[in-house]
Order: sequence, then C-alpha cells, then structure tokens
Amino acid sequence: MYINKEDLNELEFPQLLAEISPFAYSPKTRDKILQLRPMEIDEAELSLKKTSEYLSSFESSNAIPFDEYEDIETELKVMLIENYRLENSSFIKIKTLTEQIGKLQKFFPTMPDTFHTLIGDVSVLEFKKEIIDKVDKVFNRFGEVKSDASPVLKELRAEIQLAKKAIQENFNRALFNYGQSDFLDDIRETIIEDQRVLAVKSGFKKRVAGRVLGISKTGSITYMQPDSVVKHYFKLKESEEEEKKEIDKILRKLTAELAEFQPQLWKYQAYIFDLDLTRAKAKFAELVNGILPKINRHRTLKLKDAFHPLLWLRNKAENKTIHPQTLSLTDHNRIICISGPNAGGKSITLKTVGLLQLMIQSGILVPVHPRSEMFFFEKVMTDIGDNQSIENHLSTYSSRLKKMAGIIREADANTLLLIDEFGTGSDPELGGALAESFMEYFYDKKSFAIITTHYTNIKIVIEELPNAENAAMLFDEETLEPMYKLEVGQAGSSFTFEVAEKNRIPRFIIHAAKKKVEHDIVNLDKTIVKLQQEKFEVEKLKTDLAERKESVEDKRDNLQKLNEQLQQKLFNFQKLYEEEHRKLQFGNKIETFIDGYVNGRSRKDVVKDFVKILEQEKFRKVGADKDESKRLQVVKRKITQQLKKEDVIEKIAETNDKLEEKRKTDRAVWMKEGQRVRIPGSTSVGTIEKISKNKVTVNYGTFKTTISADELERI
Repeated sequence: MYINKEDLNELEFPQLLAEISPFAYSPKTRDKILQLRPMEIDEAELSLKKTSEYLSSFESSNAIPFDEYEDIETELKVMLIENYRLENSSFIKIKTLTEQIGKLQKFFPTMPDTFHTLIGDVSVLEFKKEIIDKVDKVFNRFGEVKSDASPVLKELRAEIQLAKKAIQENFNRALFNYGQSDFLDDIRETIIEDQRVLAVKSGFKKRVAGRVLGISKTGSITYMQPDSVVKHYFKLKESEEEEKKEIDKILRKLTAELAEFQPQLWKYQAYIFDLDLTRAKAKFAELVNGILPKINRHRTLKLKDAFHPLLWLRNKAENKTIHPQTLSLTDHNRIICISGPNAGGKSITLKTVGLLQLMIQSGILVPVHPRSEMFFFEKVMTDIGDNQSIENHLSTYSSRLKKMAGIIREADANTLLLIDEFGTGSDPELGGALAESFMEYFYDKKSFAIITTHYTNIKIVIEELPNAENAAMLFDEETLEPMYKLEVGQAGSSFTFEVAEKNRIPRFIIHAAKKKVEHDIVNLDKTIVKLQQEKFEVEKLKTDLAERKESVEDKRDNLQKLNEQLQQKLFNFQKLYEEEHRKLQFGNKIETFIDGYVNGRSRKDVVKDFVKILEQEKFRKVGADKDESKRLQVVKRKITQQLKKEDVIEKIAETNDKLEEKRKTDRAVWMKEGQRVRIPGSTSVGTIEKISKNKVTVNYGTFKTTISADELERI
C-alpha cells in the first residue's frame, strides 16, 4: 500500500501508534509498533485474526499464559563464539523463554475453536525441553550454580565450608582469650576487607600473635587477624579461587551445549516478539472497543457507528461525548460530498475514515459496530488542513494546488481520497469551477473519495452523478448547535447567517449581507435547511418505529417461548404425578397380597390375582404407547401448520413484490413533466420539470433539485 509520511501525519497515525506501543513488554517491540505501516491484505488479515483471538482471552476466563519476558538477541549473537561463557542471568532468560513456549504449546490446543489462528504459529515451533533440563542441572531456582553441577565443585564447596567453620571457631577462641587479658579495645572486633579482625590496643599489639590489617585514625587501635585464623583464611581464598575456575568451566560447557539449540532459540525469540506485538494491539483494542469487522475482497466499505480512536480517548479523559459516524462506499457509490456548517464535524469524519482504514490495513482492530464491513485500498491520499509553507514561500492555495497535482498523478480506481474544503482558497467562482473539474476527473478515474465543500456547484454536480452522493453534517436550526451526525443522501446548508447571528454579529450587518446576496441563493439555503430538518425528523420517526416494532416482536417471541416452556413443564409434572400415583396403587395391591398370603390365603389365589394385575398393566402400557403416538401426531400437525404459515409469509412477500411492481407501473403512467409531487413526510410541493432514467428534476419555485423517482408521491 502507498501512503506518504505527510498523509500519515495528517491522519494522526503516528500518534495512534504512540498510544499502542506502551502496551508492549519489550522495548524492541515498542519500536516495532512505532514503525508499523499498512501491509498486504493477506498479511494484515492474519494479524487482525490473531489480535481478535487474543482480545477474546481478555473477555473470558481463558487467559493466555504469556507474561513479561527479557529478549535474548544479545545472547544468541555471541553464544556461538568458541569457548564463550554467558552470564548467569542469560541462562535464566533462555530457560524462561523456553518455558513460555512450552506453556503456550500446551495451552492453545486446549481451545482450538477460540484460538484457531494463534495455534498455527506456536504449533510449528519445535519445543526443546532439553534446554530447560540442562539449565536446571546447573542452576537452582535462585539463579545460583548448584554444588551438584560437578563432583569437583561439590568437593571445593565442602572445603570452603570447612575453612569458614575453622575460621569462625578459631577467631571466637582468640577473641575470648585476648579479651580476658584486657588486650582488646571496647569494640573488641570489627570487619576489614570482609574479614573479622581483633580491635587490639596499640600498646599490646606485640603481645598478640597475628598479622596487622589496619590501624585506626588516631592510632590507638591496631586491627589484627589472629595466627590461628590466618592459615585457614588462605585455605579459604585458595578454595574460592578454585571454585570460580570450576564454575567458569561449567558455564562455558553449558554455553556450548545451548549453542546447539540456537536455531530453535531464534525462532522462539521471533515468535515471542510477534506475540508481544499481538498482545499490545489487543490491549489497545480492549481500551477503545476495537473489533474485527468483515473484510471484503470486493469493493464494499460500510462503517457503522465508527469512532475516531484518539478523539474517543481524549473525550473519555475529559468526560465529553463523542458522536459515531455511519457511511458506505461501494462501486455504485464511490464519492461522498459532505457539506454543512463549520465546526460541525466534517474534518473529523474524514480523519475517522482515513485513520480506521490505516488501522485495519496495519492489522489493528477498529472501533466500529460488529456489522461493519471494510476492504483494502492500494493508496490513501489526503489533503486535510492548512498546508501553507513558510520555507518555500507557498501560499495555502498554492500549496494545496501542488498537493492536488500529486494526487491527480497518482489517483486510480484503487485509491481512497480524503479532501477537506475541496476547492477553497481562490475566487469562489473560478475556484469552484476548478474544483468541479478535479472532482469529475476523480469520478472518471473511478477513485473512491470523501470530500467536504461549501460550493453549491459541487453539490449540484454530485447530485447529477449516479455513483456519487451528497451528505450533510446535521445542525439544529433552533439552538444553532452542531449535532455531529452525518446524514447521507442530502446536501447541507452552511448556516452562514445563522452562525454569524449566534456569534453576536450585529443584525444590521447580517441584513445588509443578505441584501447583497442573490435572492435565489438565500432561498435555496433556507429550503435546504428546511428539507434537512424535515428529513431528520422523518428518519428519527422511522428509527423509533423500527426499534419499537423490533422490541414488540422480541417480547412476543419471548412470551411465546416462555408459554411453550411452561406448557411442557406442566405436562411433565402431570405425567410424573400420574406415574408416581400409579406406582403407589400398585404397591398397595402388592401389600394386600402379602397380607392375605400371611393370613393363610392360598398361594394359587394370590398368584391368580397377581396375574390379573399384570394383564391390566400390560393393557395400560399399550394404551400409553398409543397416547404417545397421538401426542407425536399433534406435534407433527403443529410443525406442518408452522410450515404452512411460513408459506403464507412467503406468499405475502411475493404479493408485496407484485404490489411494488404495480406501483412502479402506475408511477410510469403518472410520472410526467408538469405533475405536482412531494417527498413522503414533507410539506414542500414541487413540479416535475425533467425526467432522466430514474432521476427526476423537481422545481420548487425558488430552486430545483434532482431526486430518485422512488422517493416521490403525486399530489
């Protein structure tokens, strides 16, 4: 995908990456995140699936056993050097990393449906438990070399312990003896060079056998090591030196052994880096409610309830409301022209679409509704904001023209263009004409574009193009406050005079300005405002009715299901009661036979009566089977009725289709020039002036508009 650095900055992509990078464990992964760029669709889709799967682990109890780690790249680069020795901490890092791989290889296969993509990466790794075993053979759990690491080391450490014990015993004996003779100072002993020494009064130092290790600042105390300790001390030092040599030998050997696994360790390291990157993106997605929308291979983009992630974070921190955007781009609707008042959210809409597109093509989940759909562009080109250049003395208009020249050279059918204040910066008529030519060029190139403009001629041209559509940022005419809601399908008013009045511009100036503007333009702007308000009210009513209808249908379905469940439970309880009652009666009869037999009744009579009961039970059983058969027939009849009901629904739908065809046929009869028409739900009445295919030009007296014939009704 092609996108230059300037466009990335305009869409605030570096700021987005800066929000993601702190979630990574490793500094190297953080740097990699800051360098993320859009990728090919297959690579990006794989990354998106992995991130989505990792995100699902936060929302359930299936926590992935992946913790903080230390990278081993430095160790991997030097471990092949002949006779090289790694540091103790390096061995522990290698062991910990290998253990992580082992845990993950055991964890992911336990939930193949949940982590289908993540399993693929870890399953191809060759887990080498020998690495852990070799490190554990040498190191204990505190990262210290074990005495059992070699027989020689074990013997040396035993000698060290004996020497330390001898030093302790002999020093304590000397301390006691010289202390009795009053040769020692009040402090008796101290530590010099990590050795216990006697604090001898300098006047008695010749009477103490030992070597002098120091003198106090005043010279009154001489620090001495008793002779009985000296020989054991030198033995200790000798053994400790031998211990260091033996440990060095053991660790060099272990380094060479682990070097044999360097290829596997490189793969472990690369996998962990990638998993760290995936986790960081998943944590950010959790923060902004990011999801994986449907990724199309065909050119259909449908954003529903889409949020600008950075704006969402800022507004959340400041406890402000953020408004989502909903729009679509397809081959049949490639260009959207957004108009409306300043500060109404037009630029934010552009940046939202652009940033979300960069995110999805970089493998980052996006904050949209789950029913959203996106596809991949080869180029994303922007012209948003003031590009005035002080260094090369270009004006804003010249700078924008220079950028537009580059866009014209590169734009094609696989390009997404995001252009703010399309055509501004020059004479309104001349600039508008030039902008109109630009727009027609992009349309002919079959480029996808979202543009914002205040030019009326651009709005009119968009209305006439079959694969382009006007849109407006809604504005409350009563409060004169922006609603930050994008309404696709109609051009918006700039509310120039209304906004000026709200900002306390004197009314006499506004009235003077209105007189200077052509009467038709003012009336057109007012009519657009009125139509915009009416359409908003109609759409709001339709939405409310749809929600209520859906709610009623859901409640009805739930009540029906609840009724069926209660009926089934009642039937089951009744059946259970009858069965238990029958068993009780049968038990009472058996009890009667037993009593009769005990009281002397003949065995033959008892057996005879018992056989009668068996025959009765047999007859009842057969009858019960027949009842069950009847019940199944009733169920079958209900299912058949339900199927017939669905056939009726299909016939109703078929009838509706026929009615729609009839309406089209009728419309073809009355749809002619001169017919008075209106938009359903609107009070404005116009006259058909021109009919072109399915588009109708309606004259409202003060202005004309082009609209689909399906959206009109005759008066």
